[in-house]
This record gives sequence, C-alpha cells and structure tokens, in this order.
Amino acid sequence: MAARGTTESSAGGTARAATSGAPDRAALAAPRTTLVVAAVLVVALSLRGPIVAVAPVLGRLTEDLGLDPAAAGLLTTIPVVCFAVAAPLASALIARVGPAAAVWWCLAGVTAGTVLRASGGTELVLAGTAVIGTAITVGNIVVPVIIRRSVPPSRSGTVTGAYTAALNVGSMLTSLGTEPLAQLLGWRAATTSWAVLAVLGALLWGAATVRRAPLPVDPPRERGAGDEPAAPAALHRPAWAPAVLTVGFGAQAFSYYGLTAWLPTLLADRLGQSPAAAGAASSVFQVLAVVGALGVPALLQRTAPDRVLALVGACWVAFPVGLLLAPQGWLLWAALGGAAQGGVFTIVFVLVVRLSGDDRQARRTSALVQGGGYALASLGPLALGAVHDATGAWTAPLLVVVGALVVLVLGVGAVAVSSGRAARASAL
Repeated sequence: MAARGTTESSAGGTARAATSGAPDRAALAAPRTTLVVAAVLVVALSLRGPIVAVAPVLGRLTEDLGLDPAAAGLLTTIPVVCFAVAAPLASALIARVGPAAAVWWCLAGVTAGTVLRASGGTELVLAGTAVIGTAITVGNIVVPVIIRRSVPPSRSGTVTGAYTAALNVGSMLTSLGTEPLAQLLGWRAATTSWAVLAVLGALLWGAATVRRAPLPVDPPRERGAGDEPAAPAALHRPAWAPAVLTVGFGAQAFSYYGLTAWLPTLLADRLGQSPAAAGAASSVFQVLAVVGALGVPALLQRTAPDRVLALVGACWVAFPVGLLLAPQGWLLWAALGGAAQGGVFTIVFVLVVRLSGDDRQARRTSALVQGGGYALASLGPLALGAVHDATGAWTAPLLVVVGALVVLVLGVGAVAVSSGRAARASAL
C-alpha cells in the first residue's frame, strides 16, 4: 500500500505533496502531544479538587464562621452555579486569548481563589469560592478543545477518559487528605495547601507550551481505520433528545454534588465516624469513579449505551438505598455509587457526540447539556442541606437523591434507546 505523504499549503493556497525525505509529521508531533496530554491530566487535578476540599472540614468551617447547614451548602453550590452562569464569559475569554492562554487564566484563578477563600471571614470565603468556580469553568470548556486540537482522533477517546479519571483523582486526593491536614494545620491552611496542584499544573503546562509553536487552530481530522463514523445517529435524532439529556445530566450532577458535600457529615451522624474516617469514605466515592470513567468506554464497544446505562444506573441507585437500609455497608455502597457516577458521566458525553453531526452541533449540544445540567446540579448541596435542616435526619435527603437518580435513568435511558434506533435507521 502506498505511503500517504503530508501536504503543505503555499502562500497562494496551492497544496503540494511533501518530498519523500520530509520528516514524518506524526513522529515529530508525538513528543509534544505526550507533554500536552500529561499537562492536561495534571491541570485536571485542580478542576474538581478545590470544590471537594471543603467537604471533609465542613464542620470545622461552619463552627468557625457560624454558618447554618443551608448556608454552608453554598460553599459547594457556588462553583457549580458558576459552571452554568459563567460559561458564556469563559467561552468569550477563550475566543479572545486562545486555548493555551486560557489554561493560564484557569490555573491563576484557581490559585487566587483558593488563597482568598481561606483568608478571612464569610465574605472572603464566599468570594474566593466564586473565583474558584469561575476559573474552573474556563478549564471545563478549554480542556476538551485542547484535547481535540492536540490529540490524534485515534487517541482522543482514551485521553478524554483519562482526563475524566483525573478529575476524580483530584477529588479523591483532596477528600482523603484535607481532614488530616486540618488536624495539623487548621482548615484554612489545609484547604489552601491544595493550590500546589495548580502550581504543578502551571509548571507542566509551561513546559508543554512556552517557547513552542502555538497549539493548532484546527488540525486535519482524518478518520483512521479504527474510528467510528461521524455520528450517523445525528441524522435521525429526535428534537427532544438534547433537552431530555440535559435533565438527565442535571439529575446525575445534582446527586453527585449533593452527596459529595454531605457524605462525610452523613456518615459521622449515622455511624458515629470520626471526621477523618468519614473523609476516607468520601474518597472511596471519588476514586472509584475512575473505574467507571475508564471501564464504560470498553463496555460501550461491546454493547449498546442503554444496556450499559441500566447496569451503572442500578449501581448508582444502590448507593443511597444502601445507606438507607444498611448504612454499615457504606464501603460497598460508596464503591458502587462511585464507579456508577463516573460511568454515567462518560455515557452522557458519548451520547452528546453520537447525537451531533458536526462540530457546531456538538458545541451547541454540549453547551446546553452542561449549562442546564450544572444549573440543576447547583441545587443539590442546598436542597439536601435544607431538607436535613427541616427534618433533622438523613432519610428524607437520601430519598431525594433516589428520586433524582430515577429521573437520571429514565431521561438518559430514553436518549440512549433513541440513539440506538437512530443508528440502526441510518444504517438502512
């Protein structure tokens, strides 16, 4: 089979084949791509961890600041609100300064917000939390753009799964480590210490981008032998699919952020666990998401999305139901729920791609799903905190989570079934 030469454009736009002695473009790009991917994965550690860091020390923090449970829920709600509200501003910033510079803005904002949050009273804590949320919003939007531009199509799925896993690893590290640090240093120094992850990300991002050629604006996206066709299901997608997928993703994120905020407190109240032990339990919920994030893509290669969703949905629902009926089995329930929430996140964005016929449609669908979904998610910590405050127990909040997860399974399941039918119809 003849080798395929690279092509170059002349100033007048005339393409000419590369000479046989020209260096292989992929070989030249490989070291840069590897460094960019490594930097993205380290940056991802700071795109959820700063939000989760307050959960293990929520009791210390609320006592120090005199916050009630509903007000304390703002510390995990504000960043999620930013994911929805600040998305247009983040998109405009990326368009103005470019993807590479936007990463610097993201990391600088996370660092500044982390320091500000621990620097004073309630006002500074809330202001720092808003800065963190806005900065992470920039990262949420720009990292997928960088992956698409810098990673060959044959590897983009794997890198996206690794990025998703890194988000959960960052959450796990902060969930597991914050309380022990707080015992030694206090909650302010403990939460501030995680800014070191953003600094590490900045160092690696600098190594990947400083004094190097700019990231490509829109590299050729040639489909390799092992790549999927370009979303044939998009030709037959029902008009209701994006809205229903938004509600389903919102129910997923509502449950995730609500449980992330209150799980350590719930376990301490129901089982008498120490704050350190309860934080470790929460870390199980975070780290097992890595299994789902990396495992679901393998399952999707062998079976339909609706069948995979049925499996991970059952595991997700088992988490709150298990805490209601047999809380002493929290380790099993947290493991099942953690793997499931990581897997559902992956399924949702696989469906976004499959329902999108081109980049423009993909951006619009993704913006709707994330913007609307995170708007619903922002209610999770507040709602669970308010229901617990009103009832004085954790039964009602857990039932609220069960209800949200039923909505998730029905909504995303309907879109998954529709996607399968559309794919079969397009094949006829």
